[in-house]
Amino acid sequence: MSTASARNVPLAEYTTLGLGGPAALFRSAASTEELVDAVREADREGVPLLVLGGGSNLVVADEGFAGTVVYVDSSGVSHTDVDGDTVLVRADAGVEWEPFVARCVAEGLSGVECLSGIPGRVGSTPIQNVGAYGQDVSQTIVEVTVYDREQGRVRVLPAAECGFAYRDSVFKGRDRYVVCEVAFELTRSKLSRPVRYAELARTLGVDTGERVPLADAREAVLTLRRGKGMVVDPNDPDSRSAGSFFTNPILSAAEFADFTKRVAALLGPEATPPAYPGEDGRVKTSAAWLIEHAGFPKGYGTGPARISTKHTLALTNRGGATTADLLALAREVRAGVAEVFGITLVNEPVMVGVTL
Repeated sequence: MSTASARNVPLAEYTTLGLGGPAALFRSAASTEELVDAVREADREGVPLLVLGGGSNLVVADEGFAGTVVYVDSSGVSHTDVDGDTVLVRADAGVEWEPFVARCVAEGLSGVECLSGIPGRVGSTPIQNVGAYGQDVSQTIVEVTVYDREQGRVRVLPAAECGFAYRDSVFKGRDRYVVCEVAFELTRSKLSRPVRYAELARTLGVDTGERVPLADAREAVLTLRRGKGMVVDPNDPDSRSAGSFFTNPILSAAEFADFTKRVAALLGPEATPPAYPGEDGRVKTSAAWLIEHAGFPKGYGTGPARISTKHTLALTNRGGATTADLLALAREVRAGVAEVFGITLVNEPVMVGVTL
């Protein structure tokens, strides 16, 4: 079965930022088989390839993409009871993530409820190891079915081979694997996983570590995300973004000590930057805090690309922006944070035809 194709399709129509020039060839794949066939054909022809899902974590050049864009539009979801209350849920890469989470919550399947409201599709979640409010997908993914472009075959990678780390995996920044299907191990329960994120716990009125009804966890997350412009809404210009534009820096003990000295010199000895202890003595701090305290408040900017009025981590297209406008703002923010705090922020969205 062949995929539908067209030429010079504007990619701005397929990204949440509303940015990006045309694709030389645009193909839509409605199944895993069509996805694999389209990728194989592009590889045989030796043309550049971009596999596109929800476009929620993508920054595409104004010049577009001079190759084949394969739009993943597969939609299969299946359930298999494993044992006891454990359920294996397998979803095609093209399944929209937010409706998938809503379905899991409605069916009483616990494990992804705190990932409500995140735009994009299932296939992108293992690539970024998507996470929010104390959950990330690596906690529930058991295997990822991929097309291995180097070996020219479909493979099933168990979670242990996916290289999951903070907003990272073996899939990110590499062209070898095309995600086709993802299998999640969820639990039949009326209650959420233990609430780990302090802000979410406060919103729910519980202590961290407690469990709450699934629907309550989902609604609290959606409320928090809407308040930050992180739920895609055509009536909210703050949601015309790629979500969090920068990852939270993870610093060595020495780097964090230098950072705290800079903070004390700038804000006073009593100032305490956010700190979340991690492995090997490393410390994660908040990119949003860094941006705000480096002099870039919510709503910063005078052109069509500005910082969100709701969240300093989101860079938005207020209407009429170009990718060049967005990147100019991102570079200004990155340079400002580096000058003030000595920390270089790293972009979270995937860059296509551009670099930061």
